[in-house]
Amino acid sequence: MKRIAVLTSGGDTPVMNAAIYSIVRLAHNKGMQVLGIMRGYSGLINGDMTELLPEQVEYISNQGGSILKSARCLEMMTDEGKAQAVKTLHDFGIEGLIVIGGDGSFKGARSLTHMGVPAVGLPGTIDNDLAYTDYSLGFDTAVNTAAQEIAKIRTTMLSHDRICVVETMGRHCGDIALKTGVAAEADFILVPEVPFELDDICKQIEERQKKGRETSIIVLSEGAGDSAEIAEYIKEKTGRDMKSVVLGYTQRGGEPTVFDRVLAMKCGKRAVELLNEGIGSRVVGIRKNRIYDLDIDEALTEKLEFDYELYEQYLQMTNY
Repeated sequence: MKRIAVLTSGGDTPVMNAAIYSIVRLAHNKGMQVLGIMRGYSGLINGDMTELLPEQVEYISNQGGSILKSARCLEMMTDEGKAQAVKTLHDFGIEGLIVIGGDGSFKGARSLTHMGVPAVGLPGTIDNDLAYTDYSLGFDTAVNTAAQEIAKIRTTMLSHDRICVVETMGRHCGDIALKTGVAAEADFILVPEVPFELDDICKQIEERQKKGRETSIIVLSEGAGDSAEIAEYIKEKTGRDMKSVVLGYTQRGGEPTVFDRVLAMKCGKRAVELLNEGIGSRVVGIRKNRIYDLDIDEALTEKLEFDYELYEQYLQMTNY
């Protein structure tokens, strides 16, 4: 291929720019021209794109967000939108497409591959909710950010003998809450994959208080409930001074970790290699510390598995 394009779609991650950096530099090394599509699939449908030169992506790998900007596009869910996207690619002479995004973005890429466009997906989502890869691009940064924020929250909770419900992102996947909670030594971790009863948690909080443990940190995945409502419920049941904090977009922003940057660059390299060989309909990820690629249809049918072993370890560590 002589001309390829790259877009970032859906929720942004702190490491999208590192992937773009890798793609542009390696593609040009192979004699390929790279067009950057602005604002995800909306830019693709509307033909909003620009050429990306190696010097234009210099030093962006440590910057959060996406220089191409990211957006969600309902039009890409329609037959008309998909047809226009394919037409735009043909009009611009684009022979292959790299899509950096999550599950919804991959579904768009899959539709394009079924319409004859060689497309490769990179797992750009902080939720780590793509089953085919052990880590998605941005997850490590999000977890590190959340753990650092909880460390700050804990010091003020200790100063006032308060209990705090800290809400992380993760609509259907509790990976951020689990890994953050374990790393930050949370006292309770609530995720959508594991049923829980708030009355049981209230009893445990009262038992902790009898033992002189006045402060608790409850890490809550957003898919498991509302932090404000849970804090209010516990307050009514126990009479304790409760606070709730939603970490929100702090998990998506900021400087990416070294692990995330290197992973993004490795995944970008594999994507360029695939398109250079004329291969599309693939997604790139990491499994057992090895970069690999998989058929996009197969990847989207894999079922997500929660790390119950780590969750059980957490329960054993906090049971004293």
